[in-house]
Amino acid sequence: MIRVLLADDHPVVREGLRAMLSVEPDMEVVAEASSGPAAEALSAELAPDIVLMDLRMPGGNGVESIERMGAAGLPCRVIVLTTYESDGDILRAVEAGAAGYLLKDLARGELADAVRAAARGETVLAPSVAARLVDRLRTRPERPRLSERETAVLRLVAEGCTNAEIGRRLYIGESTVKTYLLRVFGKLGVDDRTAAVTTAMRHELL
Repeated sequence: MIRVLLADDHPVVREGLRAMLSVEPDMEVVAEASSGPAAEALSAELAPDIVLMDLRMPGGNGVESIERMGAAGLPCRVIVLTTYESDGDILRAVEAGAAGYLLKDLARGELADAVRAAARGETVLAPSVAARLVDRLRTRPERPRLSERETAVLRLVAEGCTNAEIGRRLYIGESTVKTYLLRVFGKLGVDDRTAAVTTAMRHELL
């Protein structure tokens, strides 16, 4: 069975998604969440295979939740399911680690197929989203791109904070801080904190 968690702040949307997936013999909706933090907590507790995540919810947006879930090493794969398809939303979600980006106008069969594909390890994108993403990637500048949380961590590094101090300031664990820093190092092509700060400043990322 593919175990699915639904994360959307609208009860009617969650009810509709549950009804669509409940008729699939190989799927089970194990929980529902009405906010990003609630989805994170339930994902850590229940370890679903797939999380269907809205982007705009109380308590932080879906992208931030995807980033934190990835940094925590949660095994679930997150599919963004939203009404928004702006270039910025798509890029931020994909860079945060989303396994897919779908729009809420898709049919039941399309949703079920997407969930199965994501569970197999594939990336699932709505056709319009895929086209926008390809166009954006073709024209995007070479300058590295950091997520909001990666930038926040690096900004505190530039202020001279230790990993423990950064964790306290951002309310995250020290191991999570290290994970963000490793991502920053990889994106900037550096291997230490000083080089990360100077490279980020050179690219006007700080």
